[in-house]
Amino acid sequence: MASTSAAEVMNFLNEVAGRYPQAISLAAGRPTDVLFERLGTADLAARIDRYLDASGLSMATLLQYGRTAGAIHALMAQQLRIDEGVPAVPERVVVTAGCQEAMSLCLSALCLTSQDVALVCNPTYIGATGAAAALGIAVHGLTADGDGLPAAIDEAVAGLRREGRRAATLYLIPDFDNPTGRVLDRAQRLAILEACERHRIVVLEDNPYGMFRYDGDAVEPMAALDRAGSVIYLSTYSKTLCPAVRVGSAVVPETLFGDRQAATALFDDLVQRKSYLTVNTGQIAQAIVGGHLLLHDGSLRGWIEPARSVYRNNRDALLDRLDMRFGSDPRISWNRPEGGFFLTVDLPFAFDAAAVDECVNEEGVIVMPMAFFALDASQDRRIRLAFSAVGPERIAAGVDALARYLARRMAPQAHARETLAEPA
Repeated sequence: MASTSAAEVMNFLNEVAGRYPQAISLAAGRPTDVLFERLGTADLAARIDRYLDASGLSMATLLQYGRTAGAIHALMAQQLRIDEGVPAVPERVVVTAGCQEAMSLCLSALCLTSQDVALVCNPTYIGATGAAAALGIAVHGLTADGDGLPAAIDEAVAGLRREGRRAATLYLIPDFDNPTGRVLDRAQRLAILEACERHRIVVLEDNPYGMFRYDGDAVEPMAALDRAGSVIYLSTYSKTLCPAVRVGSAVVPETLFGDRQAATALFDDLVQRKSYLTVNTGQIAQAIVGGHLLLHDGSLRGWIEPARSVYRNNRDALLDRLDMRFGSDPRISWNRPEGGFFLTVDLPFAFDAAAVDECVNEEGVIVMPMAFFALDASQDRRIRLAFSAVGPERIAAGVDALARYLARRMAPQAHARETLAEPA
């Protein structure tokens, strides 16, 4: 939305539940709080102790400044290989203060001049476009999706060249995209990689939701399909462990478009930039993550299974309620994601910031306009619903409240009252 800045949207996402504590929030894609009971004070201390035992470090050392590139890089590389099939090697892992820092470091390292542009899907995660804006980096939106993305990349490159500019990087969430819930299939990923290799565009593959698949078969990460050395893999433990640890990573390929020295130089550049920005990722947080991985044989698969079950049930509850309330209304439609935290709903009218306020104040439910994630007006008639942080009963009540609001907005249209009648 032209009148809503990236910073304002991020603040809304982070603070909306606090601003409306009694409302049902289908807005923020947070992990569910009910799973944090497995991470009490004693549990966190046990993870720190396990890490100290394995590393041979003292608590005094842990409380000091640490290695800029991180202390648990080998453990993280192992977990990414085991769980996600990413060909990560320890000497190419930069441990960061969450994925947001990893993303910002990569954008600043890859877009070095005012002529360098970051390609993004339109819509996309507001944290990516917000980071680019904070760094003064121009973004160019790709309005195509799926099979159309390689051609959209070619078109964007040609258009930027005519303006004397260069597409330097492409930011993507291939698995259960935020905000759309979309998944790129294997053929689409390979075609995108081919286009990026041809134009020497570095792909920033962000994968916060990839381990939360509920249906269908997993697709290999682009980093695993990458043969040219064009993919930097971004990861985070915010969804698989907890957001408070603020631990993520950027995994640099062993070669950059076949050049091993260039990959090494990029890694060194990321580390140097991090040293100026955050000095090092918190050692206590790293110890918690490292100890957790040691306690679970380097894998998070078993640990996240209860969460995956909760999220699958939440998704199914949301889909069932949407079917109940809107299934016979051709004016309203939605996608059915195979995993992740989000789905999108198409509406017959524009849903903007004013509608957010009306909906929460009149009906007590918070939803996110897809326009918040877009670079143009193409998403004005869509909303994003997040199902990760609320249980099935609250989801049902939230959809009912949304239906009442939509009924009033669509009242002048034919058959609205019959279509949106309260369920028995």
